[in-house]
Amino acid sequence: MNASTIERYTVTTALIYANGPIHIGHLAGCYLPADIYVRYLRSQGKDVIFVSGTDEHGVPITIKAKKEGFTPQEVVDKYYKQISKSFEEFGISFDIYSRTSSKRHHQVSQDFFKKMYDKGSFQETISEQYFDVQAQKFLADRYITGTCPNCNNANAYGDQCEKCGSSLSPEELINPKSALSGEVPIKKETKNWYLPLDKLQPQLEKYINSHKEWKPSVLGQCQSWLTQGLHPRAMTRDLEWGVKLPMPDTEGKVLYVWFDAPIGYITFTNELGEVLVEERKNKLLKSNTINLPNNINQAVNSDLYWKDKNTKLVHFIGKDNIVFHCLIFPAMLMEHGEYILPDAVPANEFMNLEGDKISTSRNWAIWLHEYLVDFPEKQDVLRYVLTTMAPESKDSDFTWKDFLAKNNNELVAILGNFINRTLVLTDKYFERIVPQNNLDLAQSIGIEVLNLELIAKINLISENIENYKFRDALFELIEIARIGNKFLQENEPWKKTDNMPLVQTILYHSLQITAKLTGLMEPFMPFSTVKLAKMLNVEANALNYKNIKNFVLESGKVLNKPELLFEKLEKESIDTQIEKLNQTKIAQQMEISATKIPEITKPLATEIMYDDFAKLDIRTATITHAEVVPKTDKLLKLSLDTGIDQRTVVSGIALHYKPEEIIGKKVSLLANLAPKMLKGIESRGMILM
Repeated sequence: MNASTIERYTVTTALIYANGPIHIGHLAGCYLPADIYVRYLRSQGKDVIFVSGTDEHGVPITIKAKKEGFTPQEVVDKYYKQISKSFEEFGISFDIYSRTSSKRHHQVSQDFFKKMYDKGSFQETISEQYFDVQAQKFLADRYITGTCPNCNNANAYGDQCEKCGSSLSPEELINPKSALSGEVPIKKETKNWYLPLDKLQPQLEKYINSHKEWKPSVLGQCQSWLTQGLHPRAMTRDLEWGVKLPMPDTEGKVLYVWFDAPIGYITFTNELGEVLVEERKNKLLKSNTINLPNNINQAVNSDLYWKDKNTKLVHFIGKDNIVFHCLIFPAMLMEHGEYILPDAVPANEFMNLEGDKISTSRNWAIWLHEYLVDFPEKQDVLRYVLTTMAPESKDSDFTWKDFLAKNNNELVAILGNFINRTLVLTDKYFERIVPQNNLDLAQSIGIEVLNLELIAKINLISENIENYKFRDALFELIEIARIGNKFLQENEPWKKTDNMPLVQTILYHSLQITAKLTGLMEPFMPFSTVKLAKMLNVEANALNYKNIKNFVLESGKVLNKPELLFEKLEKESIDTQIEKLNQTKIAQQMEISATKIPEITKPLATEIMYDDFAKLDIRTATITHAEVVPKTDKLLKLSLDTGIDQRTVVSGIALHYKPEEIIGKKVSLLANLAPKMLKGIESRGMILM
């Protein structure tokens, strides 16, 4: 779409399943980049809405409900509250964050399906599917388990093997069985409604080929599917949980979750049209939104954001959702006939964690709600780090070591250092009053060249954001702070106090750079922007991308007391997080060992000498006291009596033992293990139990 024809933007993020919390992979994949983009558009004064919610249908929900012993509705209610609260506290500034289990969404989805049905868009097809005779249910792919034909994993699902990552179909599984009853399923005929993607392929090819500007990974995946040839795909399922079909005699059938989920974007926009202005304002302000949408004082007309050809529709997703957002959803929109098509789908790759794939089932993740507790008021640190290592073109890897380095060496040592030096020196020499600018002296210290360099950097930041290159945009922002540090260091105002007009001029221009940084930071680090704007004694929304090039912090303005914008993190805080992950890995290994059939042919570990074993001081100890370590799920603080001394050991067994159950128990203690600080507690040894 030509930029000159864009009148408004509809920005969506993938609907996350409401069957677990948010982790950093979700944030880096689509939610944080979308928030940066939307905040930038608002800062430009653009007409934009930001829409998302939880996907509350589909098999993952029913599996979670069965596992936790709740109803599907109870599960989605629980996680919707947790997810939406985490997003708000992290500063993801949705205009609306809703859910697909609402009555309105069911109605909108049914109306959408019924219109396509009445137009003859679907093929009614009889096929054989797996059926559990004992449970009297057709089995969705996730309810069928068996042995993976590729890696021999005995616990593969009917759609994927989580051990080797292979995509599967139930027919490929060796010895398939029902996850509901454990019985061997039979094949039984059933009728479902298919979207004939093969007939729609010419339209889809034309659509995809009109977007050569899309990421190579997005275009590549689409072209791969098109080259292989599209096939009809079922848009209904034999399930009880989901959106019921809007036709008679369709009991026990619901809409395919990937049919109703993207329609959620439309539903939520409709809901937004009924949200009171003050309610919407309050929601945005809670997420530290300083540049409110320019349509904030009027009701949202949902038709404009979904049916007007001058609206740009942008889907932020992860790479696993490309096919659904670039082929299947557009095919649905084409067949329906009333809606605009996605104009951009800036899908990201995956973020890994400490060299391993993030996995919710293995608890190998950094959960957002836990981070917000462990690192209070450090939202912007995580926003910064995730953006600098965003998986925009390839998979990336988050490590706590990098997190520590980026905070201390970049946020603190570069950005925070320049801002703090500027404000502290202004406080010291001019009592927090913006000094005068001497034009002649400004020329002598190269201000013209400096300003040209700043303008070029600001243009690059905007250009990168508009092209969804948020990592590059943030790099240029930090480059401005480097320029500021270099400017201060080269001119050394602290050494020129015998020429106060020169000191005034140096600090005047340092303050102008600081003001520019304040506005430029907002999409990336909104909490720090509010804090810095307060120090500068300006309204945060006065510093935006629309006016930042020409904004001037006037001489004579009184600033507020300077504070540290970012604080150095100690290694101990990171060691605690690494230990938490280590405990997760140990727990997984113990679980695997407990269920694994011994392999006679498995080779022994590397030989050790008796002297190696003799170094281990293992002795019996009695647990005299046990308590949960605050703000953790897995750690217990144990007091042990060895018969020789009393000592404290922190152990990751809280998921397996309650404190009151193990008091008085005897355990083996590795007593000469070097002490380690865990959550501020010195742990002296390791228990074996």
